[in-house]
Amino acid sequence: MRDQRAKSPAEINPWTKAWRAWAENCTEIGENSRWILGEHFAEIETLNVKIRNIEKRLTSMLTGDLVATKLLEQSGVGLVTAATLRAEIGRFDRFRSGKQLARFCAVTPRNASSGQRQADAGLIKAGNRELRRVLIEAAQRLRRLDDHWVEFADRMKDRGKPSNVITAAVANRWIRGLYYEMCNLAA
Repeated sequence: MRDQRAKSPAEINPWTKAWRAWAENCTEIGENSRWILGEHFAEIETLNVKIRNIEKRLTSMLTGDLVATKLLEQSGVGLVTAATLRAEIGRFDRFRSGKQLARFCAVTPRNASSGQRQADAGLIKAGNRELRRVLIEAAQRLRRLDDHWVEFADRMKDRGKPSNVITAAVANRWIRGLYYEMCNLAA
């Protein structure tokens, strides 16, 4: 569509149902381009159906699971995040502390110290990479949506910390707090 300089009407937002209807019937593009666009839309719809089916399956799997229900109540945690945390961590009480859980989740800073200087060198390499990915994504949502974490991130930003460091710190603190909530849940 860009190659043929087809412009959608200004009152229609891109990728909405109205835009899709306009694009499928656009006369400014050739027949072959319309066919290709239709194929892409059909593939997107197929993927949307798959996603809905997977979400239904995850919902049925997590129904009745007390830990998963508690995870879903957390701010910034959706179905996929809750299912991943539940599957990868299992029982929270198998860890002695929140710090140990954070290390298992690979969201603790690595220390690169020498005799006279001390510096952090990113996150540790050991730990569960999938949990790290999910927790970093959750931390990014928390930084935008949860007032407590917005304030925490603002304080770190005021101290000159880079955005990725702040996100990792939110993930670390959040999983450590979650550990204590989940251990109290089991007790």
